[in-house]
Amino acid sequence: MAKKVTNKKPLFGNRRSHSLRATRHAQKPNLQKVTLDNGMSVRLTARELRTLNKISKDVA
Repeated sequence: MAKKVTNKKPLFGNRRSHSLRATRHAQKPNLQKVTLDNGMSVRLTARELRTLNKISKDVA
């Protein structure tokens, strides 16, 4: 099982219908399963994955 690395939690808010009725809903983080170079699999958010790819391009 992939280890969850991020601390992101769902963002809660209201859905608003045309009649202004409020219904609670959650926006969940976009978690992706990634296998690192050492073979370990982790779960990162898509934003963290983009940041890691950007940093690795600058270093290489």
